[in-house]
Amino acid sequence: MLAAPVVDTPASVAGTPSLLVVDAVASALIAPMSFVLERGACTVVRGPSGAGKTRLLRLIADLDEGTGEVLLQGAARSSMPAPAWRRQVVYQGAESAWWQPTVRAHFLPEQYRELDQLAAALALEPDRLDADLSLLSTGERQRATLIRSLLARPKVLLLDEPTSALDRDNIARVEQLLLSRMQEGLGLMLITHADEQAARLGGQLVQVQRRA
Repeated sequence: MLAAPVVDTPASVAGTPSLLVVDAVASALIAPMSFVLERGACTVVRGPSGAGKTRLLRLIADLDEGTGEVLLQGAARSSMPAPAWRRQVVYQGAESAWWQPTVRAHFLPEQYRELDQLAAALALEPDRLDADLSLLSTGERQRATLIRSLLARPKVLLLDEPTSALDRDNIARVEQLLLSRMQEGLGLMLITHADEQAARLGGQLVQVQRRA
C-alpha cells in the first residue's frame, strides 16, 4: 500500500489519536510524504538507491532539517524539545555510534538484567557485552545496537537496515524480538532490501520519491 495524503482516520475521529502521523514531511531531496503508523504496526520504507530512505527516517526523528509535521499520539513534534522527541521516536542506523569502551558500559546497573535477557534472545554471548567494542563483529554490534534502542523504551523505532550484517538465524531472532515488541504496542518503521523480511514484518509500504 503506497503512502497517501493524511486524512482524518477512524482512530482520530473516535478520539484516540494514531501513534504516529507523518504530515507532508519533506526536504530538499524528498518529495512530501504523508502516512499514519498505528500502534503495534510496521511500515516498510522502499525506494531506489539514493531516493532518500534514510533521510526520511532522520527527518521523522528530528535529526535533519526539513518541512512538514509529525505527531506522536496527537502531540506535534514542533511542540516539544528535540531531546524529548528523540527519546520517544528513536532512530537506529545500520552502524550506530558508541561512546563507551564496552556494550555494558552504556547501561545503568538496574538495566543489566534486561540487557542480559535481550542479549540471550539475540544469541549475543554474555562475554561480548563486556568485551572491547572494537573486538565485536559488525553483526554483534548491530544486535547490541538494537538492544540499546529497545532499552530506551521508545514508542516508535525507526530502523535503517537493522539486519544487513546478520546471517539467517540471527535475522530470525531479531525479527522475533521485534514482533514481540510490536505486540506490546511498539510502532516500527523499517528500511530493508529483503522482500521476505518486508513481508514478515511490514503491514504497510511507503515509497520514497525524490523531488522532481
